[in-house]
Amino acid sequence: MLRQAMADTGLDPDSIEVREVDTDEAARREEFVGSPTIKIDGRDLQAPADGDPTGLVCRIYRQRDGRISPLPDAQDLRDALRAAVAP
Repeated sequence: MLRQAMADTGLDPDSIEVREVDTDEAARREEFVGSPTIKIDGRDLQAPADGDPTGLVCRIYRQRDGRISPLPDAQDLRDALRAAVAP
């Protein structure tokens, strides 16, 4: 999904940096609130609410239509990528 969104916005999908978070300590250090987490220029695609716990858990995202999903909304992802490369 991320690779396709990058290609759709003219970005190189091979520039994706995959980081493994494999301990609770690493999750706290990385402010990791679950998998998958997508950060663009260090900013979480869908920032967690204050006080959301970090940890090695499955993440949920809120879709634009209000549904809950294990993946972010595709349009949110494309919008965030476009904003990151905008002048």
